[in-house]
Amino acid sequence: MTQNLLVELLVEELPPKSLKQLGSSFAELLAASLKAQGLIAPDATITPYATPRRLAVHIANVAAQAADQAVTQKLMPVKVGLDAAGQATPPLLKKLASFGADASAVPQLKRALDGKTETLFLDVVVQGTLLTDGLQKALQDAISQLPIPKVMTYQLADGWQSVHFVRPAHSLVALHGADIVPVNILGLQAGRETQGHRFEAKVNPIVLHNADSYAQQLQTEGAVLAGFAGRRAEIARQLAAAAAHEHLTPIDDEALLDEVTALVEHPNVLVGTFDAEFLQVPQECLILTMKANQKYFPLFDAQGKLANKFLLVSNIRPADSVQVIAGNERVVRSRLADAKFFFDQDRKKTLASRLPELDKVVYHNKLGTQGLRMRYVSAIAKMIGEMLGGDELANQAYEAATLAKADLLTDMVGEFPELQGIMGRYYAQHEGLSDEIAFAIEDHYKPRFAGDELPRNPVGVCLALADKLETLVNMFKIGEVPTGDKDPFALRRHALGVIRILKEKNLPFDLNSLINRTIEILEKDEPSGLRVGNSNESIEEQHQIKQESREQLITFIRERLTGNLREQGYTAQEVDAVLSCQYVSQLILNDIVKRLVAVRAFMALPEAASLAAANKRVGNILKKAKAEGHFNNPVNYFDKLQEPAEKKLYDASIKMSFVTNPAIMGEDYVTFLQAQATLKEPIDEYFDHIMVNVEDKELRIVRLSQLQELHHAMNRIADLSKLAS
Repeated sequence: MTQNLLVELLVEELPPKSLKQLGSSFAELLAASLKAQGLIAPDATITPYATPRRLAVHIANVAAQAADQAVTQKLMPVKVGLDAAGQATPPLLKKLASFGADASAVPQLKRALDGKTETLFLDVVVQGTLLTDGLQKALQDAISQLPIPKVMTYQLADGWQSVHFVRPAHSLVALHGADIVPVNILGLQAGRETQGHRFEAKVNPIVLHNADSYAQQLQTEGAVLAGFAGRRAEIARQLAAAAAHEHLTPIDDEALLDEVTALVEHPNVLVGTFDAEFLQVPQECLILTMKANQKYFPLFDAQGKLANKFLLVSNIRPADSVQVIAGNERVVRSRLADAKFFFDQDRKKTLASRLPELDKVVYHNKLGTQGLRMRYVSAIAKMIGEMLGGDELANQAYEAATLAKADLLTDMVGEFPELQGIMGRYYAQHEGLSDEIAFAIEDHYKPRFAGDELPRNPVGVCLALADKLETLVNMFKIGEVPTGDKDPFALRRHALGVIRILKEKNLPFDLNSLINRTIEILEKDEPSGLRVGNSNESIEEQHQIKQESREQLITFIRERLTGNLREQGYTAQEVDAVLSCQYVSQLILNDIVKRLVAVRAFMALPEAASLAAANKRVGNILKKAKAEGHFNNPVNYFDKLQEPAEKKLYDASIKMSFVTNPAIMGEDYVTFLQAQATLKEPIDEYFDHIMVNVEDKELRIVRLSQLQELHHAMNRIADLSKLAS
């Protein structure tokens, strides 16, 4: 017999940023344990619930007892369990007794090899787990495995025992249908009573009728919307309706919506107002103040400009909301006044006047101050500017880099670190600096996350690349390499940022050369106190350390590039074929993309699979011959070809070159690879009739020389052998 199961743990207010995950994890872990014990079906319907004060789950069709199972139990080796006469030994009798059997079961024992040992096995029926026992285990498993951000230790009511959980727990509900399942956890015995809303519940405690009445009773009697998803949808509906009534649009912020959903049980969206004079402050400051400090939803007009109204999500629904709104307006007024004060004070000093203070801000104890770092970034930005646009762009990039971190010393950024760069842009514009400089200051942090915008102008591109390259090179130089999930300096993000800028801005830069030139700038005038390694190390040893860190960084970036290209839809084979090509010595990303497009087109040819396999065969022949010392130097072979198949392949290669040579000069990689199709027939015929590794040394070298030239001609765009299945 099956019935629906409800489990609820009532606790003190849970951390809002973790509630969504805690709720889903509690339900999933509990269900997984019950499934493993055979108490629910693999496709059982599982409904999680989560409010600020509860974690709960409803599971359909839970058995009172799992089905009995026939299992084969390993006992012991035959030579241990049976004597010479085939009778059971005392150890075997003892083992049988543990399964409720005796000597009469010996004839039914099975013999089978366990590894190399003949072993006795017993077929037994294992009684199915009772729900009480299974749920007890499931609760213990779920509680112990919950992704709790920080565990609390608190004392139980008896004054002796202490338990560990995310927050103190007050009650436990476990209902199988209408019946209480007598389990316990965290010092609590299961019952059927729970609590509704702290202030608006019609009944407290709420006595649950059965497992299926939970959500309805909480809503009607307790003024609680128990489901996280349902409560979130209700808040989103109310936000949209309230904003539409004001002819405005609420901010689209999924994380804020999740957090607010985790703060209320009975949501009520209200409209608040603040003085229009605060709109003189950059809207980013006001938005961040309202979101971060008060969990309000800012409102925007049709042009995307911030309005002097906001939406708040209250946890109560009084008959008259005037006092609730007024209280929140007083709070937001003081927060916005602080923001305005910071903004006004910051503008009394120029960005340039703050620069000496950067020499007092430690960036890293092995790398010195922010001031020193930005002098390096300025030099790198100037170098990139010269390569990209000449002296004018170089000078602009240098100026922007010099001022890029000055806003770190402002009051506004000190209060809201999330605004670094943004406030630098506003203060630069206030000082009358050009938009090229101002927007570059803001944009040099971009891209900050996957899918983020790239810098909007060439000055910003130079500065963003410089900032990221300096960080990557210097952090690898001092051994701050990401390991596992740990990446405290966001080096993976920096590497992906460099890749995205180079690729999406279609910049003709070789990434290897950029890194080398960055290293040269960083090593020039490097303070002696900041040199890597032990002072007693020789120059050669110091050089080795730097070379190893460079190679490590190149490998790191190539790994990020591989992942980025895979995300763009290219297969692992296609990416490997291009990046493994020995003729791709430069990491020019727009060139790599062109090669990938060509490889994709080549793979669509009917001849592709055969040519890739032949290419792999040729590569293996050459590798083996060189390893065995049979082929060191190629010879001029064209006048030494004897067999028709050799001559046919040579003629086909020459004919193909009339197409491929102009194609590669014009970077028409698609045409280059598609021309390879003409080689299929002569290559197949060659290997049908020609033995390469013949006894005649001179003839063998002639044939190996022809194959080497063929291998070179085929693999100038990508290593086609990597495309062989």
